[in-house]
Amino acid sequence: MKTKRYVSLLLALLLSFSVLLNTSCKKKDTNSASGTHIVTDHNGNQVEVKNKIDRIVVCDIFPLPSVLTVFFDSAEKIVGMNEASMIAAKNGLLGQLYPEILNAKTNFMDGSNVNIEELTKLEPDIVFYSATNKELGDLLTSRGFTAIGVSVNKWQYNAIETLNNWFSLLGQIFPENDKADKVATRSNEIYKKVQDRVSSLSQEEKRRVFFLFQISDTTITTSGKQFFGQWWAEAIGAVNVAEELSTDNSVAVNIEQVYSWNPDLVFITNFNQAYPQDLYENKIGNYDWSEIDAIKNKQAFKMPLGMYRSYTPGADTPITLLFLAKCAYPDLFSDIDITKETKDYYKDLFGISLTDEQAASIFNPDSASGNVYI
Repeated sequence: MKTKRYVSLLLALLLSFSVLLNTSCKKKDTNSASGTHIVTDHNGNQVEVKNKIDRIVVCDIFPLPSVLTVFFDSAEKIVGMNEASMIAAKNGLLGQLYPEILNAKTNFMDGSNVNIEELTKLEPDIVFYSATNKELGDLLTSRGFTAIGVSVNKWQYNAIETLNNWFSLLGQIFPENDKADKVATRSNEIYKKVQDRVSSLSQEEKRRVFFLFQISDTTITTSGKQFFGQWWAEAIGAVNVAEELSTDNSVAVNIEQVYSWNPDLVFITNFNQAYPQDLYENKIGNYDWSEIDAIKNKQAFKMPLGMYRSYTPGADTPITLLFLAKCAYPDLFSDIDITKETKDYYKDLFGISLTDEQAASIFNPDSASGNVYI
Protein backbone atom coordinates (compact mmCIF):
# COMPACT_ATOMS: atom_id res chain seq x y z
CA MET A 1 0.00 0.00 0.00
CA LYS A 2 2.84 2.35 0.84
CA THR A 3 4.38 1.71 -2.58
CA LYS A 4 1.14 2.71 -4.32
CA ARG A 5 0.92 5.88 -2.22
CA TYR A 6 4.50 6.79 -3.10
CA VAL A 7 3.78 6.21 -6.80
CA SER A 8 0.64 8.34 -6.67
CA LEU A 9 2.51 11.11 -4.85
CA LEU A 10 5.33 10.99 -7.38
CA LEU A 11 2.87 11.19 -10.29
CA ALA A 12 1.12 14.16 -8.66
CA LEU A 13 4.43 15.96 -8.19
CA LEU A 14 5.43 15.29 -11.79
CA LEU A 15 2.07 16.58 -13.03
CA SER A 16 2.39 19.76 -10.95
CA PHE A 17 5.92 20.32 -12.24
CA SER A 18 4.71 19.82 -15.79
CA VAL A 19 1.96 22.44 -15.34
CA LEU A 20 4.41 24.93 -13.81
CA LEU A 21 6.93 24.33 -16.59
CA ASN A 22 4.27 24.76 -19.27
CA THR A 23 3.02 28.00 -17.69
CA SER A 24 6.56 29.30 -17.39
CA CYS A 25 7.24 28.56 -21.03
CA LYS A 26 4.09 30.34 -22.08
CA LYS A 27 5.05 33.42 -20.07
CA LYS A 28 8.48 33.35 -21.56
CA ASP A 29 6.99 33.16 -25.06
CA THR A 30 4.71 36.13 -24.30
CA ASN A 31 7.72 38.19 -23.36
CA SER A 32 9.79 37.04 -26.31
CA ALA A 33 10.06 38.66 -29.73
CA SER A 34 7.51 36.18 -31.06
CA GLY A 35 4.97 36.92 -28.32
CA THR A 36 2.42 39.66 -27.69
CA HIS A 37 1.44 42.07 -24.95
CA ILE A 38 -1.59 44.24 -24.10
CA VAL A 39 -1.68 48.01 -24.62
CA THR A 40 -4.40 50.47 -23.62
CA ASP A 41 -4.94 53.06 -26.36
CA HIS A 42 -6.38 56.57 -25.98
CA ASN A 43 -9.93 55.30 -26.44
CA GLY A 44 -9.46 52.91 -23.51
CA ASN A 45 -9.33 49.89 -25.81
CA GLN A 46 -7.26 46.91 -24.66
CA VAL A 47 -5.29 45.97 -27.77
CA GLU A 48 -3.04 42.94 -28.16
CA VAL A 49 0.10 43.97 -30.04
CA LYS A 50 3.10 42.02 -31.24
CA ASN A 51 6.29 42.30 -29.24
CA LYS A 52 8.22 42.63 -32.48
CA ILE A 53 6.75 45.25 -34.80
CA ASP A 54 8.49 45.91 -38.10
CA ARG A 55 5.78 47.49 -40.28
CA ILE A 56 3.84 50.58 -39.13
CA VAL A 57 1.07 52.50 -40.89
CA VAL A 58 -0.30 55.85 -39.66
CA CYS A 59 -3.69 56.86 -41.07
CA ASP A 60 -4.94 60.22 -39.83
CA ILE A 61 -2.69 61.35 -36.97
CA PHE A 62 -0.52 63.43 -39.25
CA PRO A 63 2.32 64.41 -36.86
CA LEU A 64 2.77 60.83 -35.63
CA PRO A 65 5.13 59.55 -38.37
CA SER A 66 7.62 62.24 -37.36
CA VAL A 67 7.23 61.39 -33.66
CA LEU A 68 7.76 57.70 -34.42
CA THR A 69 10.85 58.54 -36.43
CA VAL A 70 12.60 60.41 -33.62
CA PHE A 71 11.38 57.73 -31.19
CA PHE A 72 13.25 55.08 -33.20
CA ASP A 73 15.89 57.42 -34.67
CA SER A 74 14.85 55.78 -37.92
CA ALA A 75 11.91 55.75 -40.32
CA GLU A 76 12.51 52.22 -41.61
CA LYS A 77 9.47 50.78 -39.84
CA ILE A 78 7.04 53.34 -41.31
CA VAL A 79 5.61 51.79 -44.48
CA GLY A 80 2.50 53.95 -44.86
CA MET A 81 1.31 57.44 -43.91
CA ASN A 82 -1.09 60.12 -45.10
CA GLU A 83 -0.17 62.36 -48.03
CA ALA A 84 -0.44 65.37 -45.69
CA SER A 85 2.33 63.90 -43.56
CA MET A 86 4.41 63.19 -46.65
CA ILE A 87 4.22 66.80 -47.86
CA ALA A 88 5.53 68.04 -44.51
CA ALA A 89 8.31 65.41 -44.61
CA LYS A 90 9.38 66.45 -48.10
CA ASN A 91 9.50 70.12 -47.20
CA GLY A 92 10.87 69.96 -43.68
CA LEU A 93 13.71 68.53 -41.69
CA LEU A 94 12.23 65.03 -41.45
CA GLY A 95 12.91 64.09 -45.06
CA GLN A 96 16.42 65.55 -44.91
CA LEU A 97 17.49 63.67 -41.80
CA TYR A 98 15.58 60.46 -42.51
CA PRO A 99 15.19 60.14 -46.29
CA GLU A 100 13.82 56.60 -45.87
CA ILE A 101 10.55 58.21 -44.68
CA LEU A 102 9.98 59.28 -48.29
CA ASN A 103 9.59 55.62 -49.26
CA ALA A 104 6.38 55.26 -47.24
CA LYS A 105 3.23 54.66 -49.28
CA THR A 106 0.40 57.18 -49.24
CA ASN A 107 -2.02 55.62 -51.74
CA PHE A 108 -3.96 53.67 -49.09
CA MET A 109 -5.81 56.87 -48.15
CA ASP A 110 -8.00 59.21 -50.16
CA GLY A 111 -8.55 62.21 -47.93
CA SER A 112 -9.91 60.70 -44.72
CA ASN A 113 -11.02 57.46 -46.37
CA VAL A 114 -8.92 54.31 -46.05
CA ASN A 115 -8.63 51.91 -48.98
CA ILE A 116 -8.62 48.59 -47.14
CA GLU A 117 -7.28 46.69 -50.14
CA GLU A 118 -4.25 48.99 -50.46
CA LEU A 119 -3.73 49.00 -46.71
CA THR A 120 -3.72 45.19 -46.68
CA LYS A 121 -0.95 45.17 -49.29
CA LEU A 122 1.28 47.05 -46.85
CA GLU A 123 1.04 44.12 -44.40
CA PRO A 124 1.19 46.35 -41.30
CA ASP A 125 1.91 44.90 -37.87
CA ILE A 126 0.14 47.90 -36.35
CA VAL A 127 -2.06 50.73 -37.64
CA PHE A 128 -2.45 54.07 -35.84
CA TYR A 129 -5.60 56.16 -36.31
CA SER A 130 -7.19 59.25 -34.76
CA ALA A 131 -8.98 58.33 -31.54
CA THR A 132 -11.81 60.67 -32.52
CA ASN A 133 -12.41 58.61 -35.67
CA LYS A 134 -13.95 55.63 -33.89
CA GLU A 135 -15.66 54.40 -37.06
CA LEU A 136 -12.25 53.97 -38.68
CA GLY A 137 -11.00 52.16 -35.59
CA ASP A 138 -13.96 49.77 -35.72
CA LEU A 139 -13.41 49.19 -39.45
CA LEU A 140 -9.71 48.44 -39.01
CA THR A 141 -10.38 46.07 -36.12
CA SER A 142 -13.15 44.26 -38.00
CA ARG A 143 -10.77 43.69 -40.90
CA GLY A 144 -8.20 42.08 -38.64
CA PHE A 145 -5.72 44.94 -38.26
CA THR A 146 -4.08 45.75 -34.93
CA ALA A 147 -5.49 49.27 -34.53
CA ILE A 148 -4.36 51.83 -31.95
CA GLY A 149 -6.31 55.04 -31.34
CA VAL A 150 -4.18 58.14 -30.68
CA SER A 151 -5.80 61.35 -29.40
CA VAL A 152 -5.04 64.98 -30.19
CA ASN A 153 -7.70 66.57 -27.97
CA LYS A 154 -7.98 64.32 -24.90
CA TRP A 155 -5.80 66.77 -22.99
CA GLN A 156 -7.71 69.94 -23.98
CA TYR A 157 -5.30 70.74 -26.83
CA ASN A 158 -2.37 71.08 -24.42
CA ALA A 159 0.43 70.41 -26.91
CA ILE A 160 3.08 69.44 -24.36
CA GLU A 161 0.81 67.16 -22.34
CA THR A 162 -0.41 65.56 -25.57
CA LEU A 163 3.15 64.99 -26.78
CA ASN A 164 4.12 63.46 -23.43
CA ASN A 165 1.15 61.09 -23.58
CA TRP A 166 2.00 60.10 -27.15
CA PHE A 167 5.49 59.09 -26.04
CA SER A 168 4.01 57.27 -23.04
CA LEU A 169 1.77 55.23 -25.36
CA LEU A 170 4.69 54.46 -27.67
CA GLY A 171 6.67 53.36 -24.63
CA GLN A 172 3.94 50.82 -23.84
CA ILE A 173 4.00 49.47 -27.39
CA PHE A 174 7.78 49.49 -27.74
CA PRO A 175 9.09 49.17 -24.15
CA GLU A 176 12.61 48.41 -25.33
CA ASN A 177 12.81 51.90 -26.83
CA ASP A 178 11.01 53.96 -24.20
CA LYS A 179 11.81 57.69 -24.23
CA ALA A 180 8.70 58.88 -22.37
CA ASP A 181 10.35 59.99 -19.12
CA LYS A 182 13.18 61.74 -20.93
CA VAL A 183 10.83 63.67 -23.23
CA ALA A 184 8.43 64.60 -20.42
CA THR A 185 11.26 65.85 -18.20
CA ARG A 186 12.74 68.10 -20.88
CA SER A 187 9.44 69.44 -22.23
CA ASN A 188 8.22 70.23 -18.72
CA GLU A 189 11.51 72.00 -17.95
CA ILE A 190 11.11 74.24 -21.00
CA TYR A 191 7.46 74.92 -20.18
CA LYS A 192 8.44 75.93 -16.63
CA LYS A 193 11.21 78.19 -17.96
CA VAL A 194 8.65 80.07 -20.03
CA GLN A 195 6.10 80.23 -17.20
CA ASP A 196 8.67 81.59 -14.76
CA ARG A 197 9.23 84.56 -17.07
CA VAL A 198 5.69 85.37 -18.20
CA SER A 199 3.72 84.64 -15.02
CA SER A 200 4.25 88.14 -13.63
CA LEU A 201 2.84 89.92 -16.69
CA SER A 202 -0.18 92.08 -15.95
CA GLN A 203 -3.30 91.78 -18.10
CA GLU A 204 -2.37 95.06 -19.79
CA GLU A 205 1.12 93.78 -20.60
CA LYS A 206 -0.07 90.56 -22.22
CA ARG A 207 0.23 90.57 -26.00
CA ARG A 208 -2.93 89.87 -27.98
CA VAL A 209 -2.37 87.25 -30.68
CA PHE A 210 -4.27 85.96 -33.68
CA PHE A 211 -3.53 82.52 -35.09
CA LEU A 212 -3.91 82.39 -38.86
CA PHE A 213 -4.63 78.69 -39.22
CA GLN A 214 -5.65 78.77 -42.87
CA ILE A 215 -6.04 81.45 -45.50
CA SER A 216 -7.13 81.40 -49.14
CA ASP A 217 -8.72 83.89 -51.51
CA THR A 218 -12.10 83.11 -49.93
CA THR A 219 -11.47 81.81 -46.40
CA ILE A 220 -9.73 82.77 -43.18
CA THR A 221 -9.74 80.31 -40.28
CA THR A 222 -8.38 80.67 -36.78
CA SER A 223 -8.31 79.02 -33.37
CA GLY A 224 -11.06 79.74 -30.91
CA LYS A 225 -11.05 78.53 -27.32
CA GLN A 226 -11.22 74.84 -28.31
CA PHE A 227 -8.09 74.42 -30.42
CA PHE A 228 -4.32 74.51 -30.09
CA GLY A 229 -4.05 78.30 -30.55
CA GLN A 230 -5.73 78.88 -27.20
CA TRP A 231 -3.16 76.72 -25.43
CA TRP A 232 -0.22 78.28 -27.26
CA ALA A 233 -1.42 81.78 -26.34
CA GLU A 234 -1.88 80.95 -22.67
CA ALA A 235 1.39 79.00 -22.55
CA ILE A 236 3.39 82.08 -23.63
CA GLY A 237 1.49 84.47 -21.36
CA ALA A 238 -0.53 86.03 -24.19
CA VAL A 239 -4.23 86.40 -25.01
CA ASN A 240 -5.90 84.61 -27.91
CA VAL A 241 -8.08 87.34 -29.44
CA ALA A 242 -10.48 84.68 -30.78
CA GLU A 243 -11.05 82.93 -27.46
CA GLU A 244 -14.69 84.07 -27.51
CA LEU A 245 -15.29 81.50 -30.27
CA SER A 246 -16.34 78.14 -28.82
CA THR A 247 -16.36 75.94 -31.93
CA ASP A 248 -14.07 72.92 -31.64
CA ASN A 249 -11.09 72.88 -34.00
CA SER A 250 -10.60 75.67 -36.56
CA VAL A 251 -13.18 78.44 -37.01
CA ALA A 252 -13.92 80.53 -40.11
CA VAL A 253 -13.86 84.31 -39.56
CA ASN A 254 -13.95 87.38 -41.81
CA ILE A 255 -11.39 90.17 -42.03
CA GLU A 256 -13.79 92.61 -40.36
CA GLN A 257 -13.73 90.41 -37.27
CA VAL A 258 -9.94 90.51 -37.25
CA TYR A 259 -10.13 94.33 -37.53
CA SER A 260 -12.33 94.44 -34.43
CA TRP A 261 -9.91 92.25 -32.48
CA ASN A 262 -6.90 94.24 -33.75
CA PRO A 263 -4.22 91.79 -32.53
CA ASP A 264 -0.68 92.80 -31.54
CA LEU A 265 0.79 89.70 -33.18
CA VAL A 266 -0.20 87.25 -35.90
CA PHE A 267 1.16 83.71 -35.85
CA ILE A 268 0.83 81.98 -39.23
CA THR A 269 0.69 78.19 -39.18
CA ASN A 270 2.13 75.83 -41.79
CA PHE A 271 -1.35 74.63 -42.69
CA ASN A 272 -1.33 77.41 -45.27
CA GLN A 273 1.26 78.88 -47.64
CA ALA A 274 1.11 82.46 -46.40
CA TYR A 275 4.15 84.32 -45.10
CA PRO A 276 4.29 87.58 -43.12
CA GLN A 277 5.22 89.45 -46.28
CA ASP A 278 1.99 88.28 -47.91
CA LEU A 279 0.02 90.01 -45.18
CA TYR A 280 2.22 93.10 -45.16
CA GLU A 281 1.67 93.50 -48.92
CA ASN A 282 -1.96 92.24 -49.06
CA LYS A 283 -1.09 89.57 -51.61
CA ILE A 284 -3.89 87.10 -50.79
CA GLY A 285 -7.45 87.64 -51.99
CA ASN A 286 -9.09 91.01 -51.41
CA TYR A 287 -8.19 91.22 -47.75
CA ASP A 288 -6.67 94.44 -46.45
CA TRP A 289 -4.53 93.74 -43.39
CA SER A 290 -2.87 97.14 -43.34
CA GLU A 291 -4.98 98.68 -40.53
CA ILE A 292 -4.24 95.92 -38.05
CA ASP A 293 -1.62 96.79 -35.42
CA ALA A 294 0.30 93.53 -35.85
CA ILE A 295 0.75 94.26 -39.54
CA LYS A 296 1.54 97.96 -39.06
CA ASN A 297 4.27 97.01 -36.62
CA LYS A 298 5.62 94.05 -38.64
CA GLN A 299 4.62 91.61 -35.92
CA ALA A 300 3.55 88.64 -38.06
CA PHE A 301 5.53 85.39 -37.64
CA LYS A 302 5.53 82.08 -39.47
CA MET A 303 5.39 79.13 -37.07
CA PRO A 304 8.27 76.63 -37.22
CA LEU A 305 8.41 73.46 -39.29
CA GLY A 306 10.97 70.95 -38.08
CA MET A 307 9.89 67.34 -38.03
CA TYR A 308 6.30 68.44 -38.66
CA ARG A 309 4.02 71.50 -38.67
CA SER A 310 4.54 72.83 -35.18
CA TYR A 311 1.03 74.19 -34.50
CA THR A 312 0.11 70.61 -33.55
CA PRO A 313 1.90 68.50 -30.93
CA GLY A 314 5.13 67.02 -32.21
CA ALA A 315 8.82 66.56 -31.58
CA ASP A 316 9.36 70.32 -31.93
CA THR A 317 6.68 71.41 -29.44
CA PRO A 318 9.01 72.57 -26.60
CA ILE A 319 11.24 74.49 -29.02
CA THR A 320 8.17 76.04 -30.66
CA LEU A 321 7.05 77.23 -27.23
CA LEU A 322 10.37 79.02 -26.72
CA PHE A 323 10.21 80.52 -30.22
CA LEU A 324 6.67 81.90 -29.79
CA ALA A 325 7.49 83.28 -26.35
CA LYS A 326 10.56 85.05 -27.73
CA CYS A 327 8.48 86.51 -30.59
CA ALA A 328 5.87 87.80 -28.16
CA TYR A 329 8.26 89.08 -25.48
CA PRO A 330 11.71 89.62 -27.01
CA ASP A 331 12.99 91.51 -23.95
CA LEU A 332 11.97 88.75 -21.54
CA PHE A 333 13.70 86.14 -23.69
CA SER A 334 16.61 88.20 -25.03
CA ASP A 335 19.13 85.67 -23.65
CA ILE A 336 17.57 82.74 -25.52
CA ASP A 337 19.58 81.65 -28.56
CA ILE A 338 16.88 79.68 -30.34
CA THR A 339 19.34 77.95 -32.70
CA LYS A 340 21.49 76.73 -29.81
CA GLU A 341 18.44 75.67 -27.80
CA THR A 342 17.18 73.68 -30.79
CA LYS A 343 20.49 71.92 -31.37
CA ASP A 344 20.84 71.04 -27.68
CA TYR A 345 17.26 69.77 -27.51
CA TYR A 346 17.61 67.48 -30.53
CA LYS A 347 20.98 66.17 -29.38
CA ASP A 348 20.04 65.53 -25.76
CA LEU A 349 16.65 63.91 -26.40
CA PHE A 350 17.00 62.16 -29.72
CA GLY A 351 20.73 61.93 -30.36
CA ILE A 352 20.33 64.04 -33.52
CA SER A 353 23.19 66.42 -34.33
CA LEU A 354 21.82 69.38 -36.27
CA THR A 355 24.02 71.87 -38.09
CA ASP A 356 23.40 75.57 -37.46
CA GLU A 357 21.80 75.74 -40.90
CA GLN A 358 19.44 72.84 -40.21
CA ALA A 359 18.40 74.28 -36.85
CA ALA A 360 17.81 77.72 -38.40
CA SER A 361 15.78 76.21 -41.25
CA ILE A 362 13.13 75.09 -38.77
CA PHE A 363 12.24 78.76 -38.26
CA ASN A 364 12.20 79.58 -41.97
CA PRO A 365 9.96 76.87 -43.43
CA ASP A 366 9.27 76.28 -47.09
CA SER A 367 5.84 77.51 -48.15
CA ALA A 368 5.27 74.25 -50.06
CA SER A 369 4.62 72.51 -46.75
CA GLY A 370 1.29 74.32 -46.52
CA ASN A 371 -0.15 73.33 -49.87
CA VAL A 372 -2.42 70.69 -48.36
CA TYR A 373 -5.11 71.55 -45.86
CA ILE A 374 -5.14 69.09 -43.01
